[in-house]
Amino acid sequence: MVSMSIVTVQLGQCGNQIGFEVFNTLLNDSHSPQGLCCKRENELYQVSCKERFFSEEENGVPIARAVLVDMEPKVINQTLSKAAQSGRWKYGQHSYFCQKQGSGNNWAYGYSVHGPKHEESVMNLVQKEVEKCDSLSGFFIIMSMAGGTGSGLGAFVTQSLQDQYSNSLRMNQIIWPYGTGEVIVQNYNSILTLSHLYRSSDALLVHENDAAHKICAKLMNIKQISFSDINQVLAHQLGSVFQPTYSTEGSFHYRRNPLGIDWQVQPHFSGHPTLGKMSLNKELHFNTSIANLVILRGKDVHSADLGGFKDPALYTSWLDPVNAFSVWKTQRAFCKYEKSAALVSNSQFLVKPLDMIVGKAWSMFASKAYIHQYTKFGVEEEDFLDSFTLLEQVIASYCNL
Repeated sequence: MVSMSIVTVQLGQCGNQIGFEVFNTLLNDSHSPQGLCCKRENELYQVSCKERFFSEEENGVPIARAVLVDMEPKVINQTLSKAAQSGRWKYGQHSYFCQKQGSGNNWAYGYSVHGPKHEESVMNLVQKEVEKCDSLSGFFIIMSMAGGTGSGLGAFVTQSLQDQYSNSLRMNQIIWPYGTGEVIVQNYNSILTLSHLYRSSDALLVHENDAAHKICAKLMNIKQISFSDINQVLAHQLGSVFQPTYSTEGSFHYRRNPLGIDWQVQPHFSGHPTLGKMSLNKELHFNTSIANLVILRGKDVHSADLGGFKDPALYTSWLDPVNAFSVWKTQRAFCKYEKSAALVSNSQFLVKPLDMIVGKAWSMFASKAYIHQYTKFGVEEEDFLDSFTLLEQVIASYCNL
């Protein structure tokens, strides 16, 4: 078996804190009791996990395949310390980069100033991690889309990875901001981030802060919800997707595309929609999909009835469900759960949230609010218009599934 390794790039406060939780979850899971699977299967599972996300140091402590990037040292130092204190794994001491000047919440400063200035340093660190891989599968980029560093610099770094590693998968995990708002310009930052990633990323894994918050409150009964609580929920969801599954040939497998599904839907029309707030052209009664992947782990996975996922009504008319639906199964349980299921879907799920963000950003742009904060760092009004046009096309394409 050839190990297909992933290099994780953690960007900004959000990316670094979630990245830590992801690695911690992966290691905790690989050390948890194997449950219903045999000893040999569990050993293969542990080896596959470590080879994918970690490299070994001489003393046997796994080293995360990661580059940590932020514009101030505080969060990075905290993240390095927490990992080392776990005793089970740690980050490489030289696989991070920091610059004391902060970019605040200005996407343009992260993209136009910090990106070009520090591109060489960041990409050198990435190259060092890539050289440790026997076979590189791709990059997992963790970032916010509403802040400054994670969104602006994250978009720039993803673009640089596209230029230098064009044959490797680039998968971005982005955090959708709270609907009530975190920063005044979050909608600007979000549309600029999404439009740039649409051009340079192979896959966007989206998590909504509001949805994770509800899980903490309603399912976990946490009274005082912290970002750490939310990050642990996100890490468990990501871990349950990224851990290996057992194939019918008797070995754990990954693919060059770790999730094996189609990620983008391209516009089916020519020309551009009218700029401005776009109303959805039809009521979305349920989320029509172009690809669904279900991952089952633990007890009773082989007897689970998944027939509902093969219903043609769930998919766009030009797709056969046989080609749009995949399922992976393993009796190896995930963490402490007797059984677990994860769904990764490319569907209309984000149409309404995206339409809302584009509409709010357009309203601000139409009144020229805060535009000067971006133009002074090289992001012109035309760049905003290009972002609006592209995202309106995406909305229209998904609406017409």
